Amino acid sequence: MSTDRDVSSGDREGLAEQAYVRLRDDIVSLVLAPGAPLSERTLSASLGLGLTPVREAIRRLALEKLAVIYPRRGTFVSAIDIGDEGRLTEIRLELEGFAAALAAERATDDERTHLLALVADLEAHGDSLALQNELDGRVHRAIYAAAHNDFLESTLTHYSNLALRIWNSGLQGQGASSVHHASQRLVVEAIARCDPAGARAGAEQHLRGFSEQVRSALHARTARTPSAFAARG
Repeated sequence: MSTDRDVSSGDREGLAEQAYVRLRDDIVSLVLAPGAPLSERTLSASLGLGLTPVREAIRRLALEKLAVIYPRRGTFVSAIDIGDEGRLTEIRLELEGFAAALAAERATDDERTHLLALVADLEAHGDSLALQNELDGRVHRAIYAAAHNDFLESTLTHYSNLALRIWNSGLQGQGASSVHHASQRLVVEAIARCDPAGARAGAEQHLRGFSEQVRSALHARTARTPSAFAARG
């Protein structure tokens, strides 16, 4: 296991990023369930990283509302508020479309080729819900990067992580959908042919389709067990 001694600031930042990405992905994918404790020592041992990068990663997760720190009680994975899905989606509809339009204008040839490869990977291997969401998330993150606006990329990544955790929770027990694969391809192909209006419209359609599926599943589940998915907002 790594220790915190004799680690340069650059190495420490790299280790903190590594800890953050691994914990973030486990939280978003529900490997770390809502309410699960985040013990620095336990995580340090399981990740094979020192306490300092783990501590920095947890602070970052708390700022992003994926973890919550209670003084004298400890740190835990944040609870899921189903009501957040609608609030996140109405913001993302605007920003995802904007990012896709920018990507259609600004993406490099290499980025366009990479996006086409990612969507092909989604179509070929996204045959389970968990894998579909993971591969679809990679396409989204590549679009954010291809927009070449660091502020937009950071904001959308944050909102996407929060929304994806709700979607993973709401869609538990369901299978992958080829409809979502097809709608994501429409976005990527519009970016590849430098069509900002098509990319924007496609991104909005893709996001709206996912959101509608989640809401339908949540409504059905709430009807069966009203107390299990009570929203606070």
